[in-house]
Amino acid sequence: MNTDSLFKPFKLKSLNSKNRIVMAPMTRSFSPDGVPTNDVATYYRKRAEGEVGLILSEGTVIDRPSSSNDANVPHFYGDKSLAGWQDIINGVHSAGGQMGPQIWHMGIMDNHHSGWLPSQPFEGPSGLNRPGFNNGNTMSESDIADTITAFGKAAADAKRLGFDCVEIHGAHGYLIDQFFWDATNKRTDIYGGKTLSERTRFAVEVTKEVRRQVGEDFAIIIRLSQFKPAAYDNKLAATPQEMEAWLNPLADAGVDIFHSSQRRFWEPEFEGSDLNFAGWAKKLTGKASITVGSVGLTGEFLGAFAGESSQPSSLDELVRRMDRGDFDLVAVGRPLLADPNWVTKIREQRTGELKGFTKEALGQLVIE
Repeated sequence: MNTDSLFKPFKLKSLNSKNRIVMAPMTRSFSPDGVPTNDVATYYRKRAEGEVGLILSEGTVIDRPSSSNDANVPHFYGDKSLAGWQDIINGVHSAGGQMGPQIWHMGIMDNHHSGWLPSQPFEGPSGLNRPGFNNGNTMSESDIADTITAFGKAAADAKRLGFDCVEIHGAHGYLIDQFFWDATNKRTDIYGGKTLSERTRFAVEVTKEVRRQVGEDFAIIIRLSQFKPAAYDNKLAATPQEMEAWLNPLADAGVDIFHSSQRRFWEPEFEGSDLNFAGWAKKLTGKASITVGSVGLTGEFLGAFAGESSQPSSLDELVRRMDRGDFDLVAVGRPLLADPNWVTKIREQRTGELKGFTKEALGQLVIE
């Protein structure tokens, strides 16, 4: 495989990455009471030592009472948790890497299998996390304002701690995505609406506050998805025109990079073009984009959670699309979760040493 284009530097505002490879955010739940441990710091440092250009953290929740459904998901607030993140970014920088936290509010969630519950009921645009499933409160306008402030505070803390960028989690059926989706946003105020562009208002206001807190020169990424865990074939935007009306207000609000999540990166987003989600995001907004979805492995991440194993696969199609200019960066999930040295092996063409992926890797912090 000719992977030279994956190893060109990338610079945008506060980002100055040695290559085009991004570690995708993957929830690990190894932070008791929301505090990242030394093991978590080692886990991330090992990926930087393994030549990952930009690490995006697992989802780390903002300062809202019900932003999380899992006691072991890290917080991005509070002295103890932020001290843990300070150790993490120091370790990543010492290894020559760059990193941004993915700041997150889960919204309306199923109760966690452990039985743990947050101190207050889950909150979302309309109390729903999928059609017919109500498991929380409808947010008041003051709840929304406080949540926007909490996103901004987390971003400001990320910059203060020395992170290189921040990613807003707006995908996969969590809070921001619950505002996007007409099946979970039934509001009749300014945060609802019949069109996707109207329902984008909450995300726009979050982005504007994040931009206000970090300034113009700090890179802001937003992760978006068309699919939902409750509806894998869903398309928020059914046409390029609807996607343009969705994404351009976010670009105008301050998004620098669109992290375009799909299950398989090679699948076209709309009929009549082979462009994937990241390709359309870049074409419609003129902003940089990150592609993601089953890069480097057979199978897909949903199968992994169901216990399916995967084997290494060719990167030729990925490189072809990158060379064509479809997207700027490539996020890699399961290969890096299972092998901190995956990037080094790709760069050195040590394909015979690439590892497959098994469900056991989901249950541990692999450091070698």
